Amino acid sequence: MDTKIITELTKENLQLVAHALRSGEVVAIPTETVYGLGANGLDEEAMDKIYAAKGRPSDNPLILHVSNAESIKPLVKEIPETANKLIHAFWPGPLTITLPKSDLVPNRATGGLNRVALRCPDHAICREILALAGVPIAAPSANISGRPSPTTAQAVYDDMNGRIPYIVDAGICTIGVESTVVEVRDDGITILRPGGITKEMLERVVEAVSYDPFLSSQNEAPKAPGMKYKHYAPDAPMRAFIGLPKAVAQAFTDVIDKQTTKRGAFLVSQETYDLLKNNVHGEFHVYGHCGDAVTLAHDFYKTLHYFNECGVDYILAEGVENSGLGVAIMNRMEKACGGNIIHL
Repeated sequence: MDTKIITELTKENLQLVAHALRSGEVVAIPTETVYGLGANGLDEEAMDKIYAAKGRPSDNPLILHVSNAESIKPLVKEIPETANKLIHAFWPGPLTITLPKSDLVPNRATGGLNRVALRCPDHAICREILALAGVPIAAPSANISGRPSPTTAQAVYDDMNGRIPYIVDAGICTIGVESTVVEVRDDGITILRPGGITKEMLERVVEAVSYDPFLSSQNEAPKAPGMKYKHYAPDAPMRAFIGLPKAVAQAFTDVIDKQTTKRGAFLVSQETYDLLKNNVHGEFHVYGHCGDAVTLAHDFYKTLHYFNECGVDYILAEGVENSGLGVAIMNRMEKACGGNIIHL
Protein backbone atom coordinates (compact mmCIF):
# COMPACT_ATOMS: atom_id res chain seq x y z
CA MET A 1 0.00 0.00 0.00
CA ASP A 2 1.27 3.48 -0.89
CA THR A 3 0.69 6.02 1.87
CA LYS A 4 -0.13 9.54 0.62
CA ILE A 5 0.44 12.64 2.74
CA ILE A 6 -2.32 15.16 1.97
CA THR A 7 -0.97 18.69 2.40
CA GLU A 8 -3.56 20.62 0.36
CA LEU A 9 -6.52 20.79 2.75
CA THR A 10 -9.14 21.58 0.14
CA LYS A 11 -12.82 20.69 0.50
CA GLU A 12 -12.36 18.04 -2.17
CA ASN A 13 -9.45 16.39 -0.34
CA LEU A 14 -11.23 16.49 3.02
CA GLN A 15 -14.29 14.88 1.40
CA LEU A 16 -11.98 12.18 0.01
CA VAL A 17 -10.65 11.50 3.51
CA ALA A 18 -14.14 11.54 5.04
CA HIS A 19 -15.40 9.06 2.45
CA ALA A 20 -12.46 6.76 3.13
CA LEU A 21 -13.20 6.85 6.87
CA ARG A 22 -16.90 6.25 6.39
CA SER A 23 -16.11 3.34 4.06
CA GLY A 24 -13.94 1.49 6.57
CA GLU A 25 -10.44 2.74 5.75
CA VAL A 26 -7.92 3.92 8.35
CA VAL A 27 -6.63 7.50 7.94
CA ALA A 28 -4.24 9.56 10.08
CA ILE A 29 -5.93 12.82 11.08
CA PRO A 30 -4.64 15.87 12.98
CA THR A 31 -5.89 17.04 16.36
CA GLU A 32 -4.66 19.69 18.79
CA THR A 33 -3.12 16.99 21.03
CA VAL A 34 -1.42 14.41 18.77
CA TYR A 35 -2.15 12.89 15.35
CA GLY A 36 -4.80 10.18 15.51
CA LEU A 37 -5.21 6.94 13.57
CA GLY A 38 -8.84 7.30 12.56
CA ALA A 39 -11.45 4.71 11.61
CA ASN A 40 -15.25 4.47 11.65
CA GLY A 41 -16.10 4.02 15.33
CA LEU A 42 -19.28 2.09 14.51
CA ASP A 43 -17.54 -0.41 12.24
CA GLU A 44 -15.80 -3.28 14.05
CA GLU A 45 -13.86 -4.36 10.96
CA ALA A 46 -12.55 -0.82 10.47
CA MET A 47 -11.41 -0.68 14.10
CA ASP A 48 -9.71 -4.05 13.66
CA LYS A 49 -7.54 -2.29 11.07
CA ILE A 50 -6.46 0.23 13.73
CA TYR A 51 -5.34 -2.56 16.02
CA ALA A 52 -3.52 -4.25 13.13
CA ALA A 53 -1.75 -1.05 12.03
CA LYS A 54 -0.66 -0.15 15.56
CA GLY A 55 -0.01 -3.63 16.88
CA ARG A 56 -2.28 -2.45 19.70
CA PRO A 57 -3.56 -4.76 22.48
CA SER A 58 -7.22 -5.48 21.79
CA ASP A 59 -8.42 -4.77 25.35
CA ASN A 60 -7.17 -1.18 25.21
CA PRO A 61 -10.19 1.16 24.74
CA LEU A 62 -10.44 3.63 21.88
CA ILE A 63 -11.68 7.24 21.98
CA LEU A 64 -14.57 8.17 19.67
CA HIS A 65 -14.14 11.65 18.23
CA VAL A 66 -17.18 13.74 17.30
CA SER A 67 -17.66 17.08 15.55
CA ASN A 68 -19.97 18.55 18.20
CA ALA A 69 -21.64 17.76 21.52
CA GLU A 70 -24.98 16.86 19.92
CA SER A 71 -23.29 13.96 18.13
CA ILE A 72 -22.77 11.98 21.32
CA LYS A 73 -26.49 11.55 22.14
CA PRO A 74 -27.01 8.34 20.09
CA LEU A 75 -23.77 6.89 21.52
CA VAL A 76 -24.63 6.98 25.23
CA LYS A 77 -27.44 5.86 27.52
CA GLU A 78 -27.52 9.18 29.34
CA ILE A 79 -25.61 12.42 29.78
CA PRO A 80 -25.45 13.34 33.49
CA GLU A 81 -25.51 16.99 34.50
CA THR A 82 -21.85 16.78 35.55
CA ALA A 83 -20.93 15.64 32.03
CA ASN A 84 -22.93 18.53 30.55
CA LYS A 85 -20.96 20.97 32.72
CA LEU A 86 -17.67 19.52 31.49
CA ILE A 87 -18.80 19.58 27.87
CA HIS A 88 -19.87 23.22 28.19
CA ALA A 89 -16.58 24.20 29.83
CA PHE A 90 -14.04 22.20 27.83
CA TRP A 91 -15.44 21.16 24.43
CA PRO A 92 -14.08 21.53 21.85
CA GLY A 93 -10.86 20.66 23.65
CA PRO A 94 -8.44 18.06 25.03
CA LEU A 95 -10.94 16.42 27.40
CA THR A 96 -12.28 12.89 26.89
CA ILE A 97 -15.37 11.88 28.88
CA THR A 98 -16.37 8.26 29.46
CA LEU A 99 -20.10 7.55 29.73
CA PRO A 100 -22.31 4.41 29.70
CA LYS A 101 -22.44 3.34 26.06
CA SER A 102 -25.55 2.75 24.01
CA ASP A 103 -26.12 -0.43 22.00
CA LEU A 104 -25.02 1.50 18.89
CA VAL A 105 -21.39 1.45 20.05
CA PRO A 106 -19.57 -1.83 19.31
CA ASN A 107 -17.64 -3.52 22.10
CA ARG A 108 -14.58 -3.23 19.85
CA ALA A 109 -14.56 0.51 20.52
CA THR A 110 -14.59 0.12 24.29
CA GLY A 111 -12.22 -2.79 24.86
CA GLY A 112 -15.22 -4.76 26.11
CA LEU A 113 -16.12 -2.16 28.77
CA ASN A 114 -19.65 -0.81 29.21
CA ARG A 115 -18.49 2.82 28.94
CA VAL A 116 -17.45 4.70 25.82
CA ALA A 117 -14.76 7.41 25.70
CA LEU A 118 -15.85 10.54 23.79
CA ARG A 119 -14.08 13.73 22.71
CA CYS A 120 -14.71 16.78 20.53
CA PRO A 121 -11.29 18.03 19.34
CA ASP A 122 -10.32 21.71 19.32
CA HIS A 123 -9.01 21.49 15.75
CA ALA A 124 -10.99 22.99 12.88
CA ILE A 125 -9.69 20.64 10.16
CA CYS A 126 -10.33 17.60 12.33
CA ARG A 127 -13.88 18.68 13.14
CA GLU A 128 -14.57 19.36 9.46
CA ILE A 129 -13.43 15.83 8.59
CA LEU A 130 -15.63 14.43 11.38
CA ALA A 131 -18.64 16.39 10.16
CA LEU A 132 -18.11 15.27 6.56
CA ALA A 133 -17.68 11.64 7.63
CA GLY A 134 -20.97 11.72 9.54
CA VAL A 135 -19.87 8.97 11.95
CA PRO A 136 -17.86 9.01 15.19
CA ILE A 137 -14.20 8.35 14.47
CA ALA A 138 -12.12 6.10 16.71
CA ALA A 139 -8.63 7.61 16.74
CA PRO A 140 -5.82 6.51 19.05
CA SER A 141 -2.41 8.09 18.49
CA ALA A 142 -1.09 7.36 14.99
CA ASN A 143 2.04 5.43 15.97
CA ILE A 144 3.09 1.83 16.36
CA SER A 145 1.95 0.81 19.85
CA GLY A 146 4.55 1.57 22.49
CA ARG A 147 6.45 4.19 20.47
CA PRO A 148 6.30 7.98 20.95
CA SER A 149 3.04 9.57 19.83
CA PRO A 150 3.31 11.68 16.65
CA THR A 151 2.82 15.44 16.64
CA THR A 152 3.74 15.89 12.97
CA ALA A 153 2.64 14.20 9.75
CA GLN A 154 6.22 13.12 9.09
CA ALA A 155 6.34 11.28 12.43
CA VAL A 156 3.15 9.47 11.43
CA TYR A 157 4.66 8.57 8.06
CA ASP A 158 7.78 7.15 9.72
CA ASP A 159 5.62 4.62 11.59
CA MET A 160 2.67 4.13 9.23
CA ASN A 161 4.10 4.23 5.72
CA GLY A 162 2.61 1.28 3.86
CA ARG A 163 0.05 0.56 6.59
CA ILE A 164 -2.60 3.21 5.80
CA PRO A 165 -3.71 5.03 2.61
CA TYR A 166 -3.75 8.68 3.78
CA ILE A 167 -2.17 11.06 6.29
CA VAL A 168 -3.76 14.52 6.60
CA ASP A 169 -0.96 17.04 7.23
CA ALA A 170 -2.14 20.09 9.18
CA GLY A 171 1.23 20.98 10.70
CA ILE A 172 2.51 20.39 14.21
CA CYS A 173 0.02 19.76 17.00
CA THR A 174 -0.39 22.71 19.36
CA ILE A 175 -0.58 20.88 22.72
CA GLY A 176 1.64 17.87 22.18
CA VAL A 177 0.29 15.42 24.79
CA GLU A 178 -2.91 13.42 24.66
CA SER A 179 -6.26 14.45 26.10
CA THR A 180 -7.26 14.11 29.73
CA VAL A 181 -9.65 11.18 30.20
CA VAL A 182 -12.28 11.38 32.96
CA GLU A 183 -15.02 9.12 34.25
CA VAL A 184 -18.17 10.89 35.46
CA ARG A 185 -19.61 9.61 38.75
CA ASP A 186 -22.62 10.69 40.78
CA ASP A 187 -20.37 12.35 43.37
CA GLY A 188 -17.74 13.84 41.06
CA ILE A 189 -15.23 12.80 38.41
CA THR A 190 -12.17 10.54 38.31
CA ILE A 191 -9.15 11.28 36.12
CA LEU A 192 -8.26 8.06 34.32
CA ARG A 193 -5.44 9.64 32.28
CA PRO A 194 -3.87 13.07 32.88
CA GLY A 195 -3.56 15.28 29.82
CA GLY A 196 -4.12 18.74 28.37
CA ILE A 197 -6.87 19.65 30.86
CA THR A 198 -5.39 19.72 34.36
CA LYS A 199 -6.95 18.67 37.66
CA GLU A 200 -6.96 22.32 38.74
CA MET A 201 -8.92 23.32 35.64
CA LEU A 202 -11.47 20.57 36.25
CA GLU A 203 -11.90 21.64 39.87
CA ARG A 204 -13.15 25.03 38.71
CA VAL A 205 -16.16 23.23 37.19
CA VAL A 206 -16.65 20.15 39.39
CA GLU A 207 -15.95 20.21 43.11
CA ALA A 208 -14.89 16.57 43.59
CA VAL A 209 -12.01 15.55 41.27
CA SER A 210 -9.68 12.64 42.01
CA TYR A 211 -7.09 10.51 40.25
CA ASP A 212 -7.88 6.87 39.56
CA PRO A 213 -5.89 4.70 42.04
CA PHE A 214 -5.03 2.28 39.22
CA LEU A 215 -3.64 5.02 36.96
CA SER A 216 -0.32 3.19 36.51
CA SER A 217 -1.48 -0.35 37.27
CA GLN A 218 -0.46 -3.12 34.91
CA ASN A 219 -2.76 -5.64 36.60
CA GLU A 220 -6.17 -4.16 35.87
CA ALA A 221 -8.14 -4.08 32.62
CA PRO A 222 -7.45 -0.58 31.25
CA LYS A 223 -10.33 1.88 31.63
CA ALA A 224 -8.80 4.40 29.24
CA PRO A 225 -6.14 4.62 26.52
CA GLY A 226 -2.58 4.83 27.86
CA MET A 227 -3.33 3.25 31.24
CA LYS A 228 -1.75 -0.08 30.47
CA TYR A 229 1.24 -1.41 28.55
CA LYS A 230 4.51 0.28 27.71
CA HIS A 231 3.86 3.58 25.95
CA TYR A 232 5.70 6.48 24.36
CA ALA A 233 9.14 4.82 24.46
CA PRO A 234 12.02 6.00 22.22
CA ASP A 235 14.42 3.52 20.65
CA ALA A 236 17.25 4.28 23.10
CA PRO A 237 17.00 3.63 26.86
CA MET A 238 15.94 6.78 28.67
CA ARG A 239 16.06 8.09 32.21
CA ALA A 240 14.83 11.36 33.70
CA PHE A 241 15.86 13.61 36.57
CA ILE A 242 13.78 16.14 38.48
CA GLY A 243 15.39 18.89 40.53
CA LEU A 244 17.12 22.26 40.38
CA PRO A 245 19.24 22.86 37.25
CA LYS A 246 22.55 22.61 39.12
CA ALA A 247 21.59 19.21 40.56
CA VAL A 248 20.25 17.97 37.22
CA ALA A 249 23.42 19.07 35.38
CA GLN A 250 25.58 17.23 37.94
CA ALA A 251 23.44 14.08 37.64
CA PHE A 252 23.74 14.21 33.85
CA THR A 253 27.54 14.63 34.14
CA ASP A 254 27.81 11.63 36.45
CA VAL A 255 25.96 9.45 33.94
CA ILE A 256 27.85 10.81 30.93
CA ASP A 257 31.22 10.14 32.58
CA LYS A 258 30.31 6.43 32.68
CA GLN A 259 29.16 6.36 29.04
CA THR A 260 32.40 7.42 27.36
CA THR A 261 31.98 5.16 24.33
CA LYS A 262 28.30 5.93 23.79
CA ARG A 263 26.48 8.82 22.13
CA GLY A 264 23.91 10.56 24.30
CA ALA A 265 20.94 12.84 23.75
CA PHE A 266 19.67 15.38 26.25
CA LEU A 267 16.26 17.03 26.73
CA VAL A 268 16.88 19.93 29.09
CA SER A 269 15.85 23.39 30.23
CA GLN A 270 17.82 26.45 29.17
CA GLU A 271 19.32 26.77 32.65
CA THR A 272 20.61 23.19 32.67
CA TYR A 273 21.91 23.51 29.11
CA ASP A 274 23.92 26.60 30.11
CA LEU A 275 25.65 24.50 32.81
CA LEU A 276 26.41 21.61 30.43
CA LYS A 277 27.07 23.13 27.00
CA ASN A 278 30.80 23.71 27.35
CA ASN A 279 31.62 20.27 28.72
CA VAL A 280 29.13 17.84 27.18
CA HIS A 281 28.86 16.64 23.59
CA GLY A 282 25.76 15.02 22.15
CA GLU A 283 22.34 15.84 20.76
CA PHE A 284 20.65 18.58 22.79
CA HIS A 285 17.09 19.83 22.72
CA VAL A 286 16.36 22.84 24.93
CA TYR A 287 12.64 22.96 25.64
CA GLY A 288 12.47 26.29 27.46
CA HIS A 289 13.14 27.64 30.91
CA CYS A 290 13.20 25.40 33.97
CA GLY A 291 9.68 24.29 34.90
CA ASP A 292 8.09 25.40 31.61
CA ALA A 293 5.56 22.57 31.40
CA VAL A 294 3.68 23.99 28.40
CA THR A 295 6.74 24.06 26.14
CA LEU A 296 7.98 20.70 27.38
CA ALA A 297 4.58 19.16 26.59
CA HIS A 298 4.67 20.66 23.10
CA ASP A 299 8.22 19.44 22.42
CA PHE A 300 8.30 16.08 24.24
CA TYR A 301 7.18 13.61 21.56
CA LYS A 302 8.73 15.64 18.75
CA THR A 303 12.09 15.47 20.52
CA LEU A 304 11.89 11.72 21.12
CA HIS A 305 11.23 11.22 17.39
CA TYR A 306 14.24 13.44 16.60
CA PHE A 307 16.47 11.45 18.94
CA ASN A 308 15.30 8.25 17.22
CA GLU A 309 16.38 9.70 13.88
CA CYS A 310 19.78 10.58 15.35
CA GLY A 311 20.37 6.98 16.40
CA VAL A 312 21.67 7.86 19.88
CA ASP A 313 22.64 5.20 22.44
CA TYR A 314 20.93 6.70 25.48
CA ILE A 315 18.68 9.64 26.44
CA LEU A 316 18.71 11.80 29.56
CA ALA A 317 15.75 14.10 30.21
CA GLU A 318 14.99 16.87 32.68
CA GLY A 319 11.48 16.54 34.10
CA VAL A 320 9.19 19.04 35.80
CA GLU A 321 7.26 19.10 39.05
CA ASN A 322 4.25 16.81 39.25
CA SER A 323 1.56 19.50 39.28
CA GLY A 324 -0.72 21.16 36.74
CA LEU A 325 0.22 20.13 33.19
CA GLY A 326 3.35 18.57 34.70
CA VAL A 327 1.23 15.62 35.87
CA ALA A 328 0.49 14.67 32.26
CA ILE A 329 4.08 15.22 31.13
CA MET A 330 5.57 13.15 33.93
CA ASN A 331 2.99 10.41 33.32
CA ARG A 332 4.24 10.16 29.72
CA MET A 333 7.88 10.56 30.72
CA GLU A 334 7.60 7.82 33.34
CA LYS A 335 6.26 5.40 30.73
CA ALA A 336 8.88 6.45 28.18
CA CYS A 337 11.59 5.82 30.79
CA GLY A 338 10.11 2.55 31.99
CA GLY A 339 9.76 4.17 35.42
CA ASN A 340 13.43 5.22 35.56
CA ILE A 341 12.91 8.69 37.09
CA ILE A 342 15.19 10.11 39.79
CA HIS A 343 14.15 12.93 42.13
CA LEU A 344 17.18 14.97 43.18
